Amino acid sequence: MGRYLVLGSGRSGKAAAALLEASGREVVFADDFSGVVVSPGVPVKSELQFGCEELKRRGWRLLAVTGSKGKSSVVKVVADALSLAGMKAVPCGNYGRPVCDLVGEEPGWAVVEVSSFQLETTALAGDTFEAAAVLNVQEDHLDRHGSVSVYRSLKLRLSEMAKAFYCERAPENCDSLIAGSYFDNDVLRANGAHAVALMRAAGLSDAQIRRGFEAFVPLPHRFQTVAELDGVRFVDDSKATSVAALAAGVSMCAPPDARNVRLIAGGRPKGDDPAFALPALTKRVRKVYLIGECAESFGAAWRSVVECEMCGTIDRAVAAAVRDAEKGDVVLLSPGAASFDQFGGFGERGDVFAGLVKIQGQRKK
Repeated sequence: MGRYLVLGSGRSGKAAAALLEASGREVVFADDFSGVVVSPGVPVKSELQFGCEELKRRGWRLLAVTGSKGKSSVVKVVADALSLAGMKAVPCGNYGRPVCDLVGEEPGWAVVEVSSFQLETTALAGDTFEAAAVLNVQEDHLDRHGSVSVYRSLKLRLSEMAKAFYCERAPENCDSLIAGSYFDNDVLRANGAHAVALMRAAGLSDAQIRRGFEAFVPLPHRFQTVAELDGVRFVDDSKATSVAALAAGVSMCAPPDARNVRLIAGGRPKGDDPAFALPALTKRVRKVYLIGECAESFGAAWRSVVECEMCGTIDRAVAAAVRDAEKGDVVLLSPGAASFDQFGGFGERGDVFAGLVKIQGQRKK
């Protein structure tokens, strides 16, 4: 049956190895390499491709979502809405379970979050996904892909793998279904409209779609209010790991010209341009508290429009923001960078922020 090398022993690698072994293949793991050089004679496929091919063969129906901001939330609202309508639906891929992990279960709907990293080594048939959506393409992962054009071309590869494809421009006539939900704002409304398109492709009625939005519970670390102390709101948007996502988080926090946001930003840079955030900072942010490896570069890009304080670590940043904050302000953790310089992931970073805010609240009692 052949001998297979699985690169990486994370969740996806382990799921792929388990599926290979279950079908009688010999598996060898390799990990802890800086990179891989592949001879053109060696066939390479991603865990995503391997899993989707197997699911399709076993009667599953698949939907796909990619984009720079909001993929996981769209996958979750679509899967939740299908489940509320009485269908089996599983979020998987870059969010949720590894795709290969679903093989062997009774078929249903697989709602797959797809990353640009996965698309580098994925080639699927044009009827693999019933529908696929590219939510938005902004500067992100340039440290890996090198340019926005390469990053965008990877995202658009999904168009070759789906029966129906929705790209960036949101489908129309969806506002009444989204009204009052997490997606009912200028930043996320387009993502909500793409979710509507995917739900319709899966056969849901407008009533079922509306119910899905009404029942939606956002994921942690996505613009989540963690406390309000003395009239100051504290918001964890730790999942904002690109400058574009930071700008979106700031825009969701306050109306133009409010300048009531105290922003905690910084971390490990991903190659995108911090100047992209200047319009949002100019109109909405009172002060920035900078942490992590890119504190100096962010400060150099932003000082002309907003006061910046070098804090270095998140505990110092929270303490400084609490010191300065006035009633009506929002202290926003929206880093605009990866977390791996100081944390194990964006979840840990958000949890630390929430814990520090809780300590501040206890001190005020």
